[in-house]
Amino acid sequence: MKINLLFSIDDRFTSQMKTTLYSIYANTSHNNHFDVYVLQKDPLQDSATIQKFCEKLNMKYFPVIIGDDGLFKKAPISDRYPETIYYRLLAHLYLPKEVSKILYVDADILCINDITTLYKIDVKDYLYAAASHSQLTNMSNVFNKVRLRTYESEGYFNSGVLLMNLDKIRQMVDPEDIFRFIEENQLNLFLPDQDILNGMYSDNILAIPDQVFNYDARKYATYETISMGLWDLDWIFEQCVILHFCGRDKPWERKYRGRFASLYKHYWYKTLRLDRTELNH
Repeated sequence: MKINLLFSIDDRFTSQMKTTLYSIYANTSHNNHFDVYVLQKDPLQDSATIQKFCEKLNMKYFPVIIGDDGLFKKAPISDRYPETIYYRLLAHLYLPKEVSKILYVDADILCINDITTLYKIDVKDYLYAAASHSQLTNMSNVFNKVRLRTYESEGYFNSGVLLMNLDKIRQMVDPEDIFRFIEENQLNLFLPDQDILNGMYSDNILAIPDQVFNYDARKYATYETISMGLWDLDWIFEQCVILHFCGRDKPWERKYRGRFASLYKHYWYKTLRLDRTELNH
């Protein structure tokens, strides 16, 4: 099976992306073939080492260089709204036309079970499949619906894991509409790319369970409570596909003390060792 993966990073996050890739490789059937597309403003300094690393995992690396695209001259850009926030939402403009489906993931996730269960979800006529953390933050969910006027939406969807129906997105997602939405709503936007996704396209997002496909690693106690003890550590290791290290504190930082710190470090150091080995053809 061919699985297309999408990242959007700069030079600060190449090691984190490699860790994510290694975790996918380690926990997914090796009968699959991976094409890894990486959106980047300018060529990454580590592009050659990323390619070698992907080769070690039998993955193909495709850098997608945005450069000084005239498209973004019309986009509202500021410290709060850097150009990079648009990349995942406008990826369909830069990816090959033959790519009809792709899984976007942030570089702060771990895959701990076979990712094909996520990739094989039938998105149907939706633009995206994504998870909402509404069970964890119900009051925030209500606030976001009022703020973005998405009253009928199933929740406020997290943009860190997006299964993208590119054929449909190419038909419906217009950069001019996105730029106009930001101009008209900029005072209400707190998490720009995520707010755009929800404010404009929430009715076209297929909801998938966050406890399986976008588990917020900060919220172990809340997950266990709302599931009446079902979603404990044993359940996570058996059923959860993606652990997402949301928020400001990140597991590659020495000060991180989250419940899953040691698990992340396990993959982090495995990745470092693999990265240092020579590739033998």
